Amino acid sequence: MNIKGFHVCTLLCILLAGRLPLMGESRSFDLLFPRLDEATKRRVFSPEGFVVSTKTIAGLTLLAASVLDAAISNSVLKQHPAYLTESLQVIPTNKPVPFTRIYNAMGNIRGLKGRLYHSFTRKEDTPLFEDATRIVGPKKLSPIPDPPGATSVPAAETIYIRLKDVNFGNSYYRADITATGQGLLYTLSNFKSLTYLFIPVIKEDKFIAQLYFEPIAEGVLVYSLAGTDVSDFVASQVDIPSAIRKRLDVIIQWVTEGIAAVP
Repeated sequence: MNIKGFHVCTLLCILLAGRLPLMGESRSFDLLFPRLDEATKRRVFSPEGFVVSTKTIAGLTLLAASVLDAAISNSVLKQHPAYLTESLQVIPTNKPVPFTRIYNAMGNIRGLKGRLYHSFTRKEDTPLFEDATRIVGPKKLSPIPDPPGATSVPAAETIYIRLKDVNFGNSYYRADITATGQGLLYTLSNFKSLTYLFIPVIKEDKFIAQLYFEPIAEGVLVYSLAGTDVSDFVASQVDIPSAIRKRLDVIIQWVTEGIAAVP
């Protein structure tokens, strides 16, 4: 065997022995979350997924049990928000999911319009976002159409969104989409204050959510971490963890259904 062949064989042996994913090979759930207990894992693989809200970093049980890159959570944690909401779900698929399918699902902003959530106040399912559209940018709020499906994924992209929220009215967000190598990171933050009955509830840039999507051996992994900063008065009037969880649920549902729908 020549020297080149020896090095190739040695590299393959190291990769196999360490169970590292080869290029193009999907990682397994257990490789990403090796310390997750079985009860939590069952919830992760359920249609509802696993969700927890906390006021301390120590309460982030999913993050502590994973080997995910810290960059997925850094943008949220460095703001030291008053409330944290963490969720994890695996969407089972019968074949590998390409990055373009996830990217195109996230690009269908108008698909957020009319999505339902259960209102305990109204005791019925009601649309969370009465309208949803892309806009030109923070200085020009004119609506623009979603682009046609992409055949490749850009390394990074920023888009701006207006959602007509059933509780907060017109809400304006910046969405940064970044390809991480193993998955796609979707960072959502408000560039205008969210108001409730004309009262500012969440000030500009005081809400941020990181949603991470990775095709894995078992399907598509969706990990999210959201941080919100509000005053004590607002917190006494609005159930902030519940409000954030509902919106995360709808956004994750929008992307996962889009993954199944887009070619």
